[in-house]
Amino acid sequence: MSKMEYTFDMRIGIDCRLWNETGVGRYIRNLVWELQKRDKKNQYVLFIQSKDYENINSQLSSRNFQLKRTDIHWHSLEEQITFPQVLYKENLDLMHFPYFSHPIFYHKPFVVTIHDLIINHFPTGKASTLPYPIYQAKRIGYDIVVKHAIKKSKKIIVPLNAVKDDVIMTCGVASDKVEVTYEGVGQMTNDKWQMLNDPLRKYFLYVGNAYPHKNLEFLIQAFTDFRKEIKDVQLVLVGKDDYFYQRLRRKVAQRKLKGMIFKHNVSDEELFALYANAKALISASLMEGFGLPPLEAMSASCPILLSAIPSFQEVCKDAAFYFDPRNSNSLKKQMLVVYNLDKKIRQEYVTKGLERVKEFSWEKMARQTLKVYESCISLR
Repeated sequence: MSKMEYTFDMRIGIDCRLWNETGVGRYIRNLVWELQKRDKKNQYVLFIQSKDYENINSQLSSRNFQLKRTDIHWHSLEEQITFPQVLYKENLDLMHFPYFSHPIFYHKPFVVTIHDLIINHFPTGKASTLPYPIYQAKRIGYDIVVKHAIKKSKKIIVPLNAVKDDVIMTCGVASDKVEVTYEGVGQMTNDKWQMLNDPLRKYFLYVGNAYPHKNLEFLIQAFTDFRKEIKDVQLVLVGKDDYFYQRLRRKVAQRKLKGMIFKHNVSDEELFALYANAKALISASLMEGFGLPPLEAMSASCPILLSAIPSFQEVCKDAAFYFDPRNSNSLKKQMLVVYNLDKKIRQEYVTKGLERVKEFSWEKMARQTLKVYESCISLR
């Protein structure tokens, strides 16, 4: 029996063009795999890039999932002009854009996931490699697209209540239009951590990009002050070797700062070994959406030392140590506390972290997202 002979409640599209990107890509992949396990009532059309077709197709086993090759780049004019025509041909009941970038000329029902509003709060060109006039033009485009998403979507999905509050306050949207779906985290076994036991041992760890809102120059300054008292400790920074990390490395070299190790292209196994053997994960970020590294660290029994911002506090609660991300002395003091933790107190925080991680799962996120889809259809 062919797929078309089955009757489905809804025909739902999901924009999967960012399938292999970090962050948003992980969100999309886990959403699709969990929906495939749990939803047989609705039909799904996944809009993917041709280069991802074989990989995705080999993993799809449900008759209610179809793939549509869509080689249209996000943040492009083609996304605005051509992508709506592709979508209209599929006769969808609902479209899910799992990222703010979407075609504003698509006028059928859709939901959008807004992971954060960091660009709204950090609007300068410092976070862009583009010449400033081009950055300004793209920023105007961003504003138009986000405002359209806020106004025209049936529902807005966000990963945290902290992001929901920000969307409501910043964009003036009604509270009942914004739905919170906590994201998940993968876990690894202690066997894999021990296989990749890192020889550094005495180190703090940072995982993430080097964008300005991540506040890494502040972190490095606090670490440098800390190292004046405890000299044999290191700071390991893990992230993509892009323009921002290259710029940061140059600044570190120019100032002749010691004790910092940059790691790029790290595998999942290597990353979790780094978590498992670190004194603590540190993030001095000024703003976050969901913030996955603290959850990954907790799942690897790694203490966490975080800036006291709403998103981190919502995710980690009392399982973390917190500091003022604009006061380097505050961070330095907390680094000393964490570095000198006795085994009993360290284990108390590790246990709290492992319990907190249990609250987050991709399965729960998918079930909640499906409820959002269903509520949108009832609104039509």
